[in-house]
Amino acid sequence: MPKRVLEGVVVSDKNDKTIVVKVERRLRHPVLKKTVRLSKKYHAHDEKNTAKTGDVVRIEETRPISKQKRWTLLETVAAGKA
Repeated sequence: MPKRVLEGVVVSDKNDKTIVVKVERRLRHPVLKKTVRLSKKYHAHDEKNTAKTGDVVRIEETRPISKQKRWTLLETVAAGKA
């Protein structure tokens, strides 16, 4: 079974070896037929503390690392505004 890969923006890098990534998705409302933006935050493992707040990153699903971390950092797609 392939691992899921998501892309989102780092909203926090304050914890050691952990980043919080906000992933946004769009869907069409069933009744209103309007595009709705939904977002969810994921805790991801960042072994080398490379990602910074504002970076666009790609995360991959993995085994449970801690109580909240089930994702690891794959790569940084784009650097944030410094």
